Amino acid sequence: MTIAVAGAGSIGVAFALVFARAGRDVRCWDPVPQSLDRAERDLADRLARLDSHGLLAEPADDIAARVSFCPKLDDAVRAATLVQECAPERLELKRALFAELAGMTGPDVVLASSSSAIRPSVIAEELPAADRILVGHPGNPPYLIPVIEVVPSPVTSARMVEQASETYSAAGLHPVVLGREVEGFVFNRLQGALLREAYCLLRDGVASVEDIDTVVRSGLGRRWAVIGPFETVDLNTRGGIAAHAEKMGPAYARMGAERGQHDPWTPDLVAKAEAERRALLPLENWDARVRWRDEQLMALSAFEQAQDSH
Repeated sequence: MTIAVAGAGSIGVAFALVFARAGRDVRCWDPVPQSLDRAERDLADRLARLDSHGLLAEPADDIAARVSFCPKLDDAVRAATLVQECAPERLELKRALFAELAGMTGPDVVLASSSSAIRPSVIAEELPAADRILVGHPGNPPYLIPVIEVVPSPVTSARMVEQASETYSAAGLHPVVLGREVEGFVFNRLQGALLREAYCLLRDGVASVEDIDTVVRSGLGRRWAVIGPFETVDLNTRGGIAAHAEKMGPAYARMGAERGQHDPWTPDLVAKAEAERRALLPLENWDARVRWRDEQLMALSAFEQAQDSH
């Protein structure tokens, strides 16, 4: 399988690395010819650093050899099964590029945008290949943060969603298929919620930039490196997420209202979260999972102490 990467900036190089490390042939294109030389050097540098940490299963040169840099877009996309668009976050530029890609690729080729926030229906509107266009939004950099959001528009075919998800999974990424498109998707909406509150706390004189970063780095972020927000509150309160919502829901509602946000945790919403958590973790396994969480945090603490001692 050949993967085409349209745009040889930082994310484009990162995607080329992800796919090449997974054994795929990658053809990388950029409209600025001199960018290709820089991208090739960037790829070699990132591979060398991964290799120095023992994160490559084969020699860096062998992985780099799977990536070719093409000055012509049609050469890059020829025989590709998926095109990963990595152009700057400008709608008009992306639409123009996808219009070109639609005419250069066949009906079985996934056209995926790396957009951080633009809904795929806005990119694909009135384009002939709208049913093949979706968003594949990565964590940055995807070779270290392996989650990828697969966001179809209302007209994206289910076959394209499945094909994209399979391609990403085979490359070592963890695809999350969104049930419907929203601006910013999941990753940046969660990040945005935290950033909005962080700016408010700074503005209101509650804490400094460094203090807020410390709370996240040494507190929330440490937990979230192991488990997500729903599992965090599920494991923090005996009785699980429903017990947490009963105890803390009113306080969180007041905090939200203080910021002008009125999204209470209604009984139906809590019941939905509770049902999904109990399907993942029956309450009889709660104690064992809490011990597992603590073991993971202990391992993380031991690793950090080892790093600090060097």
